[in-house]
Amino acid sequence: MDSYAQTEFTAPQTAFQMAGPAIAVLDAEGTVVGWTQAAERLVGYSAADVVGGCAAVLLAVPEDWASVLSARSSGAGRWSGATTVRHRDGRRIEVHLWVQLLSGHDSRARWVVSATDKATIPVWAADGSEVEPLPAVQHRSNLPQIGVVIRDTDLHCTWANDTQGIWDGIPLPQRLGRRLAEAAPGPQAEALEALMRQVLQSGVPTTNVEFRAFPQTHARHESTLVASFFRLDDAQGRALGVCVVSVDVTDSRRARERLAILGEASKRIGTTLDVMRTAQELADLTVPLLADYATVDLAEAVPLGEESLTRLGPQGGRIPVFRRAGLASRLPNAPESLFGRGKPVFVPPTSPFTSVLCSGKSHFEPHLDISPGTWLDRRDVARAEKVREHTMHSLIVVPIHARGVVLGVAVFVRTQDRAPFEEDDLLLAEELVSWAALALDNARRYARERSTALTLQRHLLPHHATGGAAADVAWRYLPADSQRGVGGDWFDVIPLSGARVALVVGDVVGHGINAAAAMGQLRTAVRTLADMDMPPDELLARLDEQVIRLAEADADPRDPAAATMTATCLYAVYDPVTRRCTVARAGHPPPAIIDPHGSVTFPELPSGAPLGVGLVPFESVELELAEGSVLAFYTDGLIETRDHDIDAGMGRLRTALACSDFTLEDLCSSVVDTLPTTASCDDVTLLLARIHALDPDQVASWEFEAEPSAVSTARSLAVAQMALWGLGQQAAATELIVSELVTNAVLHGSGRIRLRLIRHQGLTCEVHDASHSSPRQRHPRATDESGRGLLLVDQLSRRWGTRYTPDGKLIWAEPHLTSNP
Repeated sequence: MDSYAQTEFTAPQTAFQMAGPAIAVLDAEGTVVGWTQAAERLVGYSAADVVGGCAAVLLAVPEDWASVLSARSSGAGRWSGATTVRHRDGRRIEVHLWVQLLSGHDSRARWVVSATDKATIPVWAADGSEVEPLPAVQHRSNLPQIGVVIRDTDLHCTWANDTQGIWDGIPLPQRLGRRLAEAAPGPQAEALEALMRQVLQSGVPTTNVEFRAFPQTHARHESTLVASFFRLDDAQGRALGVCVVSVDVTDSRRARERLAILGEASKRIGTTLDVMRTAQELADLTVPLLADYATVDLAEAVPLGEESLTRLGPQGGRIPVFRRAGLASRLPNAPESLFGRGKPVFVPPTSPFTSVLCSGKSHFEPHLDISPGTWLDRRDVARAEKVREHTMHSLIVVPIHARGVVLGVAVFVRTQDRAPFEEDDLLLAEELVSWAALALDNARRYARERSTALTLQRHLLPHHATGGAAADVAWRYLPADSQRGVGGDWFDVIPLSGARVALVVGDVVGHGINAAAAMGQLRTAVRTLADMDMPPDELLARLDEQVIRLAEADADPRDPAAATMTATCLYAVYDPVTRRCTVARAGHPPPAIIDPHGSVTFPELPSGAPLGVGLVPFESVELELAEGSVLAFYTDGLIETRDHDIDAGMGRLRTALACSDFTLEDLCSSVVDTLPTTASCDDVTLLLARIHALDPDQVASWEFEAEPSAVSTARSLAVAQMALWGLGQQAAATELIVSELVTNAVLHGSGRIRLRLIRHQGLTCEVHDASHSSPRQRHPRATDESGRGLLLVDQLSRRWGTRYTPDGKLIWAEPHLTSNP
């Protein structure tokens, strides 16, 4: 028998298990014939008080007993509902009842009733959803299936319901009058009986005992049950017998087994960057957990890792050459295999293998057809002989995918296990192969790690960055030399609300795949935090926390101090309405500012600590820029070399940037051309942004008192402004957005309300108030009288959000425009 286990139940199953200890047994007339100690704890009556009496006296509402009798006479054999019982001290208790019909040797019916306090467990619908408590006992023909068995003090079965027999495989005639060890001999039955004797002796229930169904069949997955045992007492408080209630948890048990196998896959597949070993790890894992015999065949080019693969399959009538990379069997030396590990594999032109290669979809044949005339008999006689010799009866063929390419096929076969593959087995096989495919592809690409890292780096960096109406941008990225490998430099240009733009440059310490991957994580984190409209200093603080978490996640439990992750970053937000740029840095070189006359300065900014250090605050500095100024962001690879210190690099950069009449692209090239001709030991990144200011007639703003009349005034002003901008066709949507945002500020905000419309490449509506409350979008019910404002704003806008300011909050929205203004 399995040891005690925490088992997941559906909601109704959980409810019944929790209700189980409070159990009574009734005869056909409703007389109490058995009582548990838990029932006494629930209502205060001992077995001597209730056994032999009618159960109806326990109900506080007499009419409920008529409901019980009516439901019981319906013939369903089980029902559930809510009612009120009277405690011995006179108080009333709202309870839930579960009632099951039992069968015995004679024709007399017995009913087992389980009750629990309504405050302990909610009422559940048949689909597992929680529902309102029922006003009285209600019949439920679609209750969860619960198995019930009652045994006497000698553990002979006296009553049981049909459900128990369906689950554990012991028919009712075989069960009645016999002990469990007599009806289903074996160690498991004896162990369960030992638990029953313990409950009979102590009176203490034993719950959540997991065991398997009893029939010794060839089924691979026998039913798994969870049982709880409770003692029944007679009127004198003596043990009358034991009641066993069971629920079927086969599905949840199998789900846990699949998760366990997938967990093993994460540990055992891909332990090295060797293609052949990874393929063998996949085969070894699946035998015997999934199959009796497994092979992994890869295209011949995969182990070489020298060229990109095209999609596999018959091409011009020729099948690509495959080699057996993985082979496992329950039998020694894998006699089922025609081809040894590392040997070429013959693939028939017409077979499940070629169909998988062509379609990219798995082949699932739970009952393998080996009759004469099939592809085995016509095209592959030698393989057909092996199939018959070893009684191969069930087949799964899964393509090995990696980044849109099929690298090979994995084959899983059952021979000794007589149970055919099921749909769940196919899903598990596909999950395992998917995991192995990633490891195989990583191994295949290892020979070209630098090229792969460079491809990854370029893929993660922006391809079509734009500063919108706020700035024109240009950039350069130069990877490090081949010996050091690609580093973790990154840059980004992120459009923000209100025509603003965020400019960011960062550098992850290190080189190679890991540095490039970490760079991608940080760039994604910066974008996520930027979308939350955080000020630069707060964004860097959050990013610092993220770097620390990433390092902790990668730490080796045996040496936590060895895993570190450090990065530098410079983050700036430029507002074209105010021409102000707010900058913060985390151990990164300061930006350069080129004014419209070509003068280059490096503003004094708090340096901050590199990301990953922690416990060091960051500071923001606000700079006012002249229109047409150029901001230059860069990494230390641009100013530091093997032969020159950082001061010399800063001087060289200042000279290269002092060309006010250059285009941004020409200026980028000019700066890069000043680098030494020797190969760089670090990546070089340069981001230039020529900032613009919005004309005063592109911004309209008003201020109102927080009164209801402000809503109509704001609408009128917004419509008039839209007409001035020639956007009359979009005025209706903008009017609604303004109305909802101002209304929200009047109802939930504080202080005076400011409305601002910004016309840039799009249109932004902003409403500011003095509160710091957080607006929340929700989906109102049909009966709700409010809560639709932000939902309407969401539907009428490209995007919307909230930005907090030192003196309050600002809700902004960008309406859909049919054409740019």
